[in-house]
Formats: sequence, structure tokens, C-alpha cells
Amino acid sequence: MKKKQQHPGGGADPWPHGAPLGGAPAGLGSWKRRVSLLPFLRFSLRDYGFCMATLLVFCLGSLFYQLSGGPPRFLLDLRQYLGNSTYLDDHGPPPSKVLPFPSQVVYNRVGKCGSRTVVLLLRILSEKHGFNLVTSDIHNKTRLTKNEQMELIKNISTAEQPYLFTRHVHFLNFSRFGGDQPVYINIIRDPVNRFLSNYFFRRFGDWRGEQNHMIRTPSMRQEERYLDINECILENYPECSNPRLFYIIPYFCGQHPRCREPGEWALERAKLNVNENFLLVGILEELEDVLLLLERFLPHYFKGVLSIYKDPEHRKLGNMTVTVKKTVPSPEAVQILYQRMRYEYEFYHYVKEQFHLLKRKFGLKSHVSKPPLRPQFFIPTPLETEEPIDDEEQDDEKWLEDIYKRTGLAHSSKPC
Repeated sequence: MKKKQQHPGGGADPWPHGAPLGGAPAGLGSWKRRVSLLPFLRFSLRDYGFCMATLLVFCLGSLFYQLSGGPPRFLLDLRQYLGNSTYLDDHGPPPSKVLPFPSQVVYNRVGKCGSRTVVLLLRILSEKHGFNLVTSDIHNKTRLTKNEQMELIKNISTAEQPYLFTRHVHFLNFSRFGGDQPVYINIIRDPVNRFLSNYFFRRFGDWRGEQNHMIRTPSMRQEERYLDINECILENYPECSNPRLFYIIPYFCGQHPRCREPGEWALERAKLNVNENFLLVGILEELEDVLLLLERFLPHYFKGVLSIYKDPEHRKLGNMTVTVKKTVPSPEAVQILYQRMRYEYEFYHYVKEQFHLLKRKFGLKSHVSKPPLRPQFFIPTPLETEEPIDDEEQDDEKWLEDIYKRTGLAHSSKPC
């Protein structure tokens, strides 16, 4: 009788004449044969289990990150569209491609950073393109309790889509309360210039009429209204010192109490939110380029915005919002402001650098020279900021209604 061929590992060889064409099935014997032929692939079941466990942890971590406030899907798609080097180099414009369309956009506008100009443009664009412009009749409450955050997020999230919501409010984390994180946009400006614009606007208003503005601020004493800006800064009046000067960063840091304390924690958190949740943070000094990029990223909202902005009639209305009676502080006073606003400038320069890199990515050349080397500023003692005085924005709705009467536009936005 013919003996059965013995397998080297013991027992009969299941393939005495060699493996069939196409290879052996994924059985234990064939697996051992392959491992023996390829020693460098040899591994134990324990190693295999470790690899699978690592993969599972990575997947769960990724899911948790998305559910706990990771970047909105639109931003992930946009970064893939722009390429991984969006903020690392400027190797020319991206290929022609249709971007995804976000149906939820939030413009948590920073005070005295051109927001009135942009809101007027949005009023016109919402009529033209048919999106839902959602505004708020609350203009001086940027910090919210947990319940207020939940209520506002609920109201925004239930608005008819596509919508663009705008209000002076510090960054809100929608995913924290189970909502879909919208795409954020914003505009900032040089911190000292923003402060000076606010200082004189509170006292004298703009070209719409100084008298009207004085009527709106009857509680301001005459000595306060005509307080010299140099005296305010050099004598360390509350309005010209910390914590009032820590103003821009909280709009990007968020609602956490530490976001109101001037320091590295709030600064770094603001930078992180800019990277993860903001589609674009522009620079007011380069507003036309900001509008060009908004039109490129969000055509369903901003298509044709630059032609509207450059229209002589629109420019005439926009010029009415220029603050009057502004004076320039002395170099000594400006240097003191610069020192007190150290964190604000760190954030401003960071945003400006990112904005310029993005412009170069799309072939827009910056004609602004590089900023001078920043001196080692005196770091003020961190103090909790007070609620910013935003009474300069309280008549937004009335101002816009007056413009509608002059231009014949209908008021289509819904308060929130």
C-alpha cells in the first residue's frame, strides 16, 4: 500500500501534488506554509491582536474627535481641495473644481472691524441670491450662560437653510450641545486702530450725525466725552487699560471663562479655533481681498459682492459709517497701548500671516510690507475682562431700515 506523504509539521499533507492553481485556501496549513516561506512576515497572534486593538482605538478616537467639536465637514473638504500645503506654501492656484456648499454659516462679527459694511452687503446679497440672513436684535451681549448658549444654538440650528447668521457674540461650540458645527467667518483689524475707532465713535458717532449719537449716549458726562485720548492712556483710565483692551481674542477663543483672561491660554485656544472652525478670518485693511476670497469659497452667498462693494451708491452709504473727530495719540501713548495689547497683536499677526498665505495660494499678491520686528512687550497682569461696551452697535437695525428706505430693499432677515 502506498504511504501517505507526511507534512513537515506532522500529519498528512493535504496537497500531496503541490498547491492547486490559484493558491491554497486560507486555511491554517496554507497560512503556516506562507509564513515559513516568508520569514520576515512571521508574527504571533498576540501581535496581530495588538495591531487590531490599536486600529480600533484610533478609529474610536477619530470618531470622538468629530463628535466633540472637530472641524466641520465642509472645512475638511476644503482643505482636501486646497491641498495639504494650504498654510505651508504658495505653489499657485488650486485646480478648477466645484467646492461643496455649506448651508450653515456664522459671522460672529467683531465690533468696529467693518461689520456694518459687511452686513449691508449681506442684506443686498441675501435678496439677490435667496439665502436666509438671520440677524439678532441683541447687540451688547457677547458672553452667554450655558442656558443662553443652548437657546441661541437651538434657534440658529432650526433656521431655514441655507442661512447666514450674524451677531456680535463670542465663538459658540455647537457640537458641545449636540448640534452640527457651522462654518465660521470673521474679519479683524489692527488692534490699536480698532480701539481708537471705538473710543471716538462712542463719543462722537459717525457722519450720520454727531447730535443723534449724543442723544443715544445721554449718560456720558461731558468731561468723559471730551477726555483727551493721551490723558486716558497715560493716566491709565479704565477705558484705556486692561482688561478693556483684551477684546478681539475672546471672539475666537469662545465662552469659557478663561477666554476673558489676557494670557497664553486664551491666545492658543483662539488660534486653534481659527484653524479648526473658521473658513476665513480676513483683515479689514485688505477688505477687497477678503471679499474676493469669500466669493471664491462661498459663491452661493457672496457671488458678485465686489461689484456691489465698488458701486458708487454703495460707497456713498458706506462712507456714512466712518467715525468722526478721530485724533492720533502721541507716539508714547501708542507704544503704551502696544504694550498693553501684546496678546491681541500676537493673534492679529498670526491671522494676518495665515491670510496672506491663503491669498498667495489663490494668486492674490499682498502689497503690504512685512511687519517690523516685534519688541519684547511688558506683559500685564492677567485680569478678567469686563463686558465690552457695544452701544455703538445698538442701532444697527434702525440704521439698516433707513438704508432700505433709501435703496428700496426689502427687509428679509429674521431676528434671532
